[in-house]
Amino acid sequence: MPVIAVDKPLNLTSHDVVNRARRARGTKRVGHTGTLDPLATGVLVLCVDDSTKVVQFMEADSKDYLAWISLGAGTPTLDAEGPVEEVAEVPTLDAARVQELLNTFTGPQAQVPPQYSAIQVGGQRAYAVARAGGALDLPARNVVIHSLDLLGVYPSVDAAPRTFDPQSWTPTDPSAAETGHTFTLPPALGEYPTLLVRASVGSGTYLRSLARDVGAALGVPAHLGGLVRTRVGRYDLKGAVTVDDLPGATGIPDLAALDFPVIEADERLARELRQGKRPAHTAQGRQVVTLGGDLVAVVDGNGEQLKVIRAWA
Repeated sequence: MPVIAVDKPLNLTSHDVVNRARRARGTKRVGHTGTLDPLATGVLVLCVDDSTKVVQFMEADSKDYLAWISLGAGTPTLDAEGPVEEVAEVPTLDAARVQELLNTFTGPQAQVPPQYSAIQVGGQRAYAVARAGGALDLPARNVVIHSLDLLGVYPSVDAAPRTFDPQSWTPTDPSAAETGHTFTLPPALGEYPTLLVRASVGSGTYLRSLARDVGAALGVPAHLGGLVRTRVGRYDLKGAVTVDDLPGATGIPDLAALDFPVIEADERLARELRQGKRPAHTAQGRQVVTLGGDLVAVVDGNGEQLKVIRAWA
């Protein structure tokens, strides 16, 4: 216990945050449910002590982002780390046509990951090879993009909104700082036309790759000028704690962190599941099994019996 949503600040790696959580909580047992790049901020879900058991069930959670896609400049990292290695003139952008283009990226997609990523091929990390001047042949991966909403087209990242309504994550007046959420973005690499996009995506989707691909569809290089993760599964940014608040953060218990239907067991069913048996049951799909409100197991049902994926004593 517990599961804690942290607002990861700019220029920290996810591992940096994990290390800070280990020191703050006095334990080595801290894991996370999905990395954020150093130049991205927002929700990073940490699992502490026994809650590390639920990480495997949360890694597939869908995620929401605010993405600032800068057009006309490409970088090897596909984000604002730079340097700019390719530039092109950006045609006049019509918001309605850009939204139509974004709609073509929704649904199941085959997406090529960035070279600067932690993907491993033949025992080599892609980012390590890229930093050494090489490149790996990274196969496209199947991802799902649920929605892409264009919130505006701006002459540059610096001209785009930074303050948002935390209920809808739409831009709001900066004077409403008390009720809005203002984000810090990495320094802009130049004055490049920028799309502000609200994205909802499935697990494994790279927003840096999406920025590259949207630019390519518009006929220009592109990079991610800024990225904020506003939601992971049931964890929203407005409920996240700061890194400094980690020592006293209460988080939520394992059971509340698991977003599956619940089967309330009797003593016999709970005992059989904890013994690794496959008791008869009509449930289908992934389920959480509880006994008296306590977590017993995560199971998969086929309509006839339950198979234990993980059990709790």
